[in-house]
Amino acid sequence: MKLCIVSNYINHHQIPMANELYKMLGDDFTFIQTSPMEEDRVKMGWGNEVNEIPYLKIYYEQPDECADIILNYDIVVFGGVEDESYIKPRLDAKKTVIRASERLYREGQWKAVSPRGLKKKYEDHTRYRKDSVYLLCHGAYVASDFNIVRAYPQKKFVWGYFPQVYEYDIDELFHQKNQENDNGKHNIRLLWAGRFMQLKHPEYAIEAARMLYKNNISFQLDMVGGGDMENELKSLTNEYGIEKYVQFHGFKNPTEVREFMEKADIFMFTSNYLEGWGAVVNEAMNSACAVVAGHGAGAVPFLIKHGYNGMVYKNEDINEFKDYVMCLANNSKLRKKLGINAYNTIIKEWNPKEAADRLYHFCEGLMRGEVNPQKEGPLSMAPDISPKKGYKYSHLHSK
Repeated sequence: MKLCIVSNYINHHQIPMANELYKMLGDDFTFIQTSPMEEDRVKMGWGNEVNEIPYLKIYYEQPDECADIILNYDIVVFGGVEDESYIKPRLDAKKTVIRASERLYREGQWKAVSPRGLKKKYEDHTRYRKDSVYLLCHGAYVASDFNIVRAYPQKKFVWGYFPQVYEYDIDELFHQKNQENDNGKHNIRLLWAGRFMQLKHPEYAIEAARMLYKNNISFQLDMVGGGDMENELKSLTNEYGIEKYVQFHGFKNPTEVREFMEKADIFMFTSNYLEGWGAVVNEAMNSACAVVAGHGAGAVPFLIKHGYNGMVYKNEDINEFKDYVMCLANNSKLRKKLGINAYNTIIKEWNPKEAADRLYHFCEGLMRGEVNPQKEGPLSMAPDISPKKGYKYSHLHSK
């Protein structure tokens, strides 16, 4: 089997699974990058490995070879590319395509009423509803969006991103998290990581720190990242008189971010609906953090079962968010329970090797004319979850 993945660019969220596919397929696996990476992501340490990837081809450097691969490989997974011209010859040839997509309507499903937008969605998606074209849903609300335009009926599957997974001695990991300060007490380690921008609500982390301070709870908040809101966040920290307990670390590379996660008790993921997935959730769960997350981001309903392997608050409900942070700060047993279950969720199901294995066997089935979904997790049938129902879904599907 010859398998190709086409995306705008390869990054550290995609490389681990691609590496696993390369182990299985060797030179019969290719990843095609269509665009240079954005400068702000390069500054965050993404893309440093690109020159050393044996299976990577750059479309804008090798256009004829890449076009031939896209047309003639057995299976092509096409995602993250807005320009349909890359995949249209293969679609017109009625060859098997697996599309991978984040949401169509992040800013609201009401936008589906646009006649111009609907025409575009028909041309790109709906017209192929009866062809051998399948959809990997990079987020819990993707299937709902595509149902609006009646695309890929019974051909939408759970998917996501699969960052590098570390296997830990779980007892040693929690020993590392439970280090005492100079006064013989344990400081609750809070962590927030990402770009300081409005859709990610980094100010929630500052508000949580203020709450712990006012309740005389020993803590340290690490803010990893940077962006337009940095001065505002630092001013808020000073205004609340908590600058002693909050550290701004700037952007760190992926390995350094994981080191912060390994020491953190509570990881706060506060993005709203505009966050298509949110791979830091995978990484924090793999690091056995007790995650507090809003239901709006695409990863949350797929990865977190409320009260079992994390806590899910209603999108942009800062009071519920702070309640869960306070609950976890006061309950070390609950933090450990959520952290262990989060770790096992990633190790057993949501990891690059498992994802690559499932994708490989799914593609083998398609080549035989069979569609073989998994019972749960990656490549199971994608549930139809509207954004308004994601909170309830995470709570009802707790174990």
